[in-house]
Parts: sequence; structure tokens; C-alpha cells
Amino acid sequence: MKAKKVLGKLLLLCLGLAILGSAAVLAVNACVRSAGQRTILSPEEAAELQDVDCIIVLGCQVKANGVPSDMLKDRLERGIALYKDGAAPKLLMSGDHGRVEYNEVGAMKDYAMAAGIPSEDIFMDHAGFSTYETMYRAKEIFGARKVLIVTQEYHLYRAVYIAEKMGMEAYGVAADYHTYRGQAMRECREILARCKDFATTLWMPKPTYLGTPISIHGSGDLTNG
Repeated sequence: MKAKKVLGKLLLLCLGLAILGSAAVLAVNACVRSAGQRTILSPEEAAELQDVDCIIVLGCQVKANGVPSDMLKDRLERGIALYKDGAAPKLLMSGDHGRVEYNEVGAMKDYAMAAGIPSEDIFMDHAGFSTYETMYRAKEIFGARKVLIVTQEYHLYRAVYIAEKMGMEAYGVAADYHTYRGQAMRECREILARCKDFATTLWMPKPTYLGTPISIHGSGDLTNG
């Protein structure tokens, strides 16, 4: 009988902790969404901003043949359109180039150049391994202070939130031209990612790589290679 009482108390304790944990996750998720939502703009509103240093296009999957995935194409199309509308004078392509055989940012720059954007106006952040690292490096390596961030809306809240915590003036523009397979799973993962980066921005660890500063106001060709 005593063992049953102890087990019952343990189950109640576990249930209480689970409820508290779930409530904390939902509260943090709501906080990040609310903070990011305040500065998400339409493309027309973004084009009216003044003195934006760059448009940050966040990387994602590039296929084995070097062609951007559908999600990445949409991000690139939005970033290119904003550049052509005069929203900012530079593009910062940030993604994973941690292996010789996989180069997100190279594919992104090639895509933008094929759309008529001069090479010197396209910067590549080869070590943008996460949203957090992208924003850290945008400020500390490229010297960006006022930025437009382009990604799909579900991801945009967190990206803008992190950038603002870094001390940048940040705005977001969504790149949802299509619906995407597996989006429900991405939405679920994003809730946990928001909680992770909420905590990460409290102690601001350094990214995987820093390196020599390269001014976003110079030539993007310095980031080639």
C-alpha cells in the first residue's frame, strides 16, 4: 500500500512538471512570435524603409545538383525583388558551406547573379549554420545595423527576434509564394527552436566561426571562394 502511495505521488509530480513545462514552452513561443510579429512588413512597406544596410536571405536546402530547393527559391525571389525595389543596396546570403561538396551560399549567389544582380552587391556568409549564428555574424562580421530578413513566415518571427536581441534594427518580409510539403512538422519543430533561441539570446554564445570583419558597405566579391 505504501509503495502505491509513493508511486501515485511520483506520477502526480511528473504530471505537474509536464504541465509546467508545456506551459513554459507555450509562453516562450508566444513571446517570440509576438516580438517578431511587430516588425514583419509587406514588400511595399519594406521598400519604403530608409538606410537599410542589407537584405539577409536565410539559406536552406540545396539539391545534390546545386539547384536551390523550392523554399530557398522563394526566399531568393523575395530577396531579389526587394533589392530591385530599392529596399537595400546589398544582399547577404547566409547558409551552410561547412563542407566542400555542399555550398548553399554559392548556389544562392549564382541564382541572384543570374537574375541580374551585380556580384559586388552580393555577400556570402559561408558560416551561417543556424539562424542565431547568421544574426550574430551579420552584426559582428559584416557590420550590419539595420537589416531586412527574408525567409518563410513561420521562421521569420524567430529570425527577427534574434536580430533585435543582437542590437540590430530588424524587419522581416515573408517569402511564402507556395505551400510546402511537411510544413506541419516544421511548425512543430519551430516551437522548440523558438524556445532554444530564446534561451540562447540570454547568454549570447559566440558562433562556430567569427573571423576578419568584412564591411557590408564594401564589395561582396571579398566573400567569394
